[in-house]
Amino acid sequence: MKDTPPKIIYAPLAGCSDFPFRKMAARYRPDLMFCEMVKMEALMRKVPETYRMLEYDESMRPIGGQICGSKPELAGPCAKIIEDLGFDVVDLNCGCPVDKITKDGSGSGMLKDPGRIGEVISNMVAAVKIPVTVKVRAGWDEENINAALVTEIAEKAGAKAIVVHGRTRQQAYRGPANWAHIKAAKEAAKEIRVVGNGDVFCAESALRMFEETGCDAVLVARGTMGQPWIVDDIRRALNGEVPQKRSFEECRQALLDHFTFSTKHKSEHGALIDMRKVCCWYLKDAPGVRDLRKKASHATSLDEVYELIHAF
Repeated sequence: MKDTPPKIIYAPLAGCSDFPFRKMAARYRPDLMFCEMVKMEALMRKVPETYRMLEYDESMRPIGGQICGSKPELAGPCAKIIEDLGFDVVDLNCGCPVDKITKDGSGSGMLKDPGRIGEVISNMVAAVKIPVTVKVRAGWDEENINAALVTEIAEKAGAKAIVVHGRTRQQAYRGPANWAHIKAAKEAAKEIRVVGNGDVFCAESALRMFEETGCDAVLVARGTMGQPWIVDDIRRALNGEVPQKRSFEECRQALLDHFTFSTKHKSEHGALIDMRKVCCWYLKDAPGVRDLRKKASHATSLDEVYELIHAF
């Protein structure tokens, strides 16, 4: 991993940050990007689909692997698996809000037991030489905001960085992210780097996050969907330059390129399924995109999808 600490990071997005997605992102060189989250138990059982989710190529470096689980005894061995697979960073997910993850205390369920977060991180740090990081939400709900406390715990446990999402688990992705919680985490930190996350959809919002929170870096999540170039926009803005305006034709070509990556890495069926969501990402502001998505959802061949995109 490069010596300069990452400033603009692409998030691990469940169901999105797959190999084709990361091939597109790699063109614009984010300071760090992540594969999709994988479960500790699945790693230990060597579930083939889990290991396929962790496939990457050298163009994607620096690259991180994110693990999810609440069992301290699995944390070290799983972090070592990520390291042995060649990843540059291993991250602990303490932010996923979905019920199937939180029901066993994993994901944002970990926020109910901050001491366990410290124990899991300590075991990870002891097992690997690569940096260990952690991603959290502001708290479980508005009555239990503890991102600043978890920042202190993570730092003592040896984590190099903590990503703080400005929403609670109860909010999921509803309502605005409260960046004050990111600022509080930064104020609680001594040496650990604090990464801000939540509602960064453009260069201007990234600049505001840096200014309002004092964070060391930003993690862009949903803002990367259909905008693999957002890191370039943010870099330009940080340098006082105007972000490049992308034309409709550039967006359509990016969609075609993404689809091509999908066809090379997935089965024909998998690539067709991929297009049901991806086509709307790149062309979301274009009139008639809903109709395109409907037609793409009923497409039965790759050639049909290419024709739909070219004709749109």
